[in-house]
Amino acid sequence: MRPRSLDEFEAPPGLTGRDSLLGRAAATGSPPSIVFWGPPGSGKTTLARILAATANALFVEMSAVTSGVKETRAQLENARKLRRRGQRSIVFLDEIHRFNRAQQDVFLPFVEAGDVILFGATTENPSFELNGALLSRLRVVILPPLAEESVERLIERALADPERGLGGSVALTREACSWLVRFSDGDARRALNALEIAAQNSDPGGQVTVEFLEGLLQKKVLLYDRAGEGHFNLISALHKSLRDSDVDAGLYWLARMLEAGEDPLYVARRLIRFASEDVGLADPTALTLAVAAKDAVHFIGLPEGALALAELVVHLALAPKSNAIYVAYSSAVADVQNFPNEGPPLAIRNAVTALMKGAGYGAGYVYAHDTEEGTAGLSCLPDSLAGRRYYEPAGRGHEAAIKERLGAIRRLREELSRRAPGS
Repeated sequence: MRPRSLDEFEAPPGLTGRDSLLGRAAATGSPPSIVFWGPPGSGKTTLARILAATANALFVEMSAVTSGVKETRAQLENARKLRRRGQRSIVFLDEIHRFNRAQQDVFLPFVEAGDVILFGATTENPSFELNGALLSRLRVVILPPLAEESVERLIERALADPERGLGGSVALTREACSWLVRFSDGDARRALNALEIAAQNSDPGGQVTVEFLEGLLQKKVLLYDRAGEGHFNLISALHKSLRDSDVDAGLYWLARMLEAGEDPLYVARRLIRFASEDVGLADPTALTLAVAAKDAVHFIGLPEGALALAELVVHLALAPKSNAIYVAYSSAVADVQNFPNEGPPLAIRNAVTALMKGAGYGAGYVYAHDTEEGTAGLSCLPDSLAGRRYYEPAGRGHEAAIKERLGAIRRLREELSRRAPGS
């Protein structure tokens, strides 16, 4: 059931239309070098084959998983020889991101000289996985997961096609078709493979139901790469859902990650970071609960530990938010980087020897506990940063009380500083 032309290919109109890059390439038979970027089952290999057929070029299909640089270079050298005889070649390298950046350099002279048209396919972001020199010589075609209506059309076509499909030998109920569409997650290959399994296990002329599919296919395997862009996209979705106080989205993204096999301790670490970065002192219990959830997951593992993380996610989503601690520390770090690293004021240095005392260490120090106010108003920052303020409470949740107390303490310290001898 693999599409044999752009007319059969299911894609957004702008991707394969007459005026699109692919549409013009198919019409003229002169495709540029392209990297196809998209999830499994979105049609990367199919598009490469369709364009190769319209270009009347020798099509060499390779995989970076099984092919090395030596074999690849041999194919490229052969393409160069064929070009001198008037024969064009297209080299298609699946999983091109599996070649490291140094290995990818093998393509550069051949692509630059026009000896070969390179088609690459990848599930990973080319910006991160391809070296800049090669990427600048390729056009990037982004293939999204198939829309549900596209998957449904593919299923219906496969059911009816007498030549390449099932030719009406089996039928799906309306509900079963919808279930299969959802099961595929926009992956045409997954949908057609599942349909084939269902047909092979059904009586001729039988009808496939949702119950039959659920028993046959059981739990779907979730698309998730713990080291790739999808991993970072999902943790970003979780973090930003919590930041926006969206409880339901937070629980969904947590479930997506854990059900796909993510390390629960990785999730716990990120949630601990969130408790400090996005909640902070607006809810001082958030960090305590985050560490407790980490300990719970470490102690009992999954699946039981998932509930500890779910409890934490709900708490963090509903907690008042403040990034004041994050902003304060970032500002302090910036000053450490941008200003001279002066020593502390002499008054707050320990005079542990007579020499140090004679040099002024500890001179003018007042023990805060001996004062009625509980602070002496000492200047504790380096002289060049005197009066600098880093922490400014947001005023939400517990930080409302902190903001009031901090304001009072700062005003008191300024007053005491003005009263100090020599001020």
